[in-house]
Amino acid sequence: MKKNRNSFSLLMFSAAVITMGTFTSCEKKDYAIPEPKTNFQNDVIKRSLGPAVAGTSIEFAYAMALGKMNGKIVSAQVEASVTGAPATYLEHRSFNTNASGQDIGVIVGTPSTNNGNTTLVNFTVDTNAATLRYYYVVPSAGKGQQVSFTFSATSSTGEKVSFPMGPYALSKMDMVLDLPVKENAACYISIADNAIYTAAEAALHPEKIDLVYLFRNLPTVAFGHALVAPATEPIYLQGAVLPAGVNRNALISKAGQLRDQQLARLQFGIFIDDADFEKLNIAGSPNYAINMKAQTGVWVETADKKYRAYVYFNSINDAAQSAVISIKRYPLQ
Repeated sequence: MKKNRNSFSLLMFSAAVITMGTFTSCEKKDYAIPEPKTNFQNDVIKRSLGPAVAGTSIEFAYAMALGKMNGKIVSAQVEASVTGAPATYLEHRSFNTNASGQDIGVIVGTPSTNNGNTTLVNFTVDTNAATLRYYYVVPSAGKGQQVSFTFSATSSTGEKVSFPMGPYALSKMDMVLDLPVKENAACYISIADNAIYTAAEAALHPEKIDLVYLFRNLPTVAFGHALVAPATEPIYLQGAVLPAGVNRNALISKAGQLRDQQLARLQFGIFIDDADFEKLNIAGSPNYAINMKAQTGVWVETADKKYRAYVYFNSINDAAQSAVISIKRYPLQ
């Protein structure tokens, strides 16, 4: 019984403490306007989406600010763990967005300079706040690597701030855009070279030709614009005479309306990345794809299994018997 009385007393005491705490927490406190921060601060956001393919840019916005009484900004820089392509730059304009949603740039420094893996802007105006855009152009030498960035700024008092970003994967893919193909002209496609060849050019390097573009307007079959492997059956070549030695095979699988944004450059928020190619399985697919439409594509695997690719039809032209294609290509070896 004593144990029960002690337990009851402890319970009542705990309840009283909780009750007092409840009343205390409900008491009103005087509101005070927060003191503005005047110390040197910086922040970064990544603005770009999609795989970091060689030749494309990873875009960031770098913001920095300090109190007016604490000096001014004299420089800003970005250091990349993998040196970017020569076109890499840090904007020397500070950007803000107006009421209409337009980006407005105001010059705050000299154009950026690249020194190895560091990109620097020296400020030429008296300012204590700026937002600079940074465009890291993915180098071919960086394929398959990881890249990280250190954004930093310096004030007139010598104070420094920095902000790390990453790591980000640099794609192993290659990408080429807007390749024109035409019946009986430049219609021989090399996945290995990511290029289009004429019959005369294909005859010089027949071992590199993986696909042939054809156009046929047949009365009984919807053939239209097509991509076929040189080794396909004659019915799918439709009388096309190939240069000597152009005889390679390939697996080809139609993908319907798979609109990769980097290839289409339209509003579609879809991106084909390295992982898509790594897990792709089109074993058993035919070696032809007929009746292709604009904004559709095909998956391709070369016969030597060195490459997988996605070939996208940006546009087609029945009258001219031509099309414009773009390619993403992934090395398997």
